[in-house]
Amino acid sequence: MKDDVILSVKDLVIKFNLRGRILTAIREVSLDIFRGESLAIVGESGSGKSVLVKSFIGLLDENGWIDSGKIIYKGTDISQYKSEQDWLKIRGREIAMVFQEPMTSLNPLKTIGSQIKETVILHSRLRSKAAKRKSIELLEDVGISQAEKRFTQYPHEFSGGMRQRVVIAIAIACNPSILICDEPTTALDVTIQAQILDLLKYLKVKYNLTIIFITHDLGVVANIADRVAVMYAGDIVEIGKSEEIFYNSQHPYTWALLSSLPQFAEKGKFLYSIDGMPTNLFNDIEGDAFAPRNKNALKIDYVIRPPYFSISPTHKARTWLLDKRAPKVHPPNSIKELHKNWRGNH
Repeated sequence: MKDDVILSVKDLVIKFNLRGRILTAIREVSLDIFRGESLAIVGESGSGKSVLVKSFIGLLDENGWIDSGKIIYKGTDISQYKSEQDWLKIRGREIAMVFQEPMTSLNPLKTIGSQIKETVILHSRLRSKAAKRKSIELLEDVGISQAEKRFTQYPHEFSGGMRQRVVIAIAIACNPSILICDEPTTALDVTIQAQILDLLKYLKVKYNLTIIFITHDLGVVANIADRVAVMYAGDIVEIGKSEEIFYNSQHPYTWALLSSLPQFAEKGKFLYSIDGMPTNLFNDIEGDAFAPRNKNALKIDYVIRPPYFSISPTHKARTWLLDKRAPKVHPPNSIKELHKNWRGNH
């Protein structure tokens, strides 16, 4: 499996300077991403998901920097890149990104076709007519009918779902190896969400893509992800195959995220929400960052950061509850109910 690693993150630390104070957004994250897989990175807003993946293409905000660690892509440590020229070798050509709000990614004053064509010309050897043909093909690939006519239209003439398809077309225009999708369905209704997810599955096969999917909603990734990494307070607290995370999660934070899924809310009952506030990343974190919000926290959780405990060769979690000396703690009843629901629906 090691030979199939397309991108490897090792002990990555990312910091930001905010009004003279230092915030540690990513705390010693290590992660291998395998060629051809769909990896979902999930967690609450502020958990560090977007910051992590933006570091793969040199798009950290100006006040942010990689403090230590490595990002190895095709044998090169791209965390050492300093210039825009270096990043342009990677960004778009090798690793492309689809952002959550398509209207901020598209220029309202330019036609859809010219924006796709511009990307094709910038990153390939195709010129005018050939670039136009390729752009129309891309529009067809992302499921936009009457592509030749649509080529000449402007973003305001497209619905939200169609604009997201255009942004995806621009992202795959250069045949990247990795496609990062940052909350690509957030602003869309449920039906369109499902269509965009199906489209990404189709494009993954056609273009031989490795997809990294960023979301705060575990429900969205159930049908698209091969593996799921759960992030909390700038750290990956649990990672495993999709079915392992959904059916055998072991970290209390993963239980809390699953319990919060609105898909399984029952009429007349309160929707579960996670107690407390997310950890303040301006502070040094001792122990398990989730401990103050975890009613099953042990004394050691407030003192020593837990290591990863292996649950299977593909599944590990960073929680002292998995230490053989820890008291046995079972998932909450809501998780058992979810499992019953899922088994009934599949």
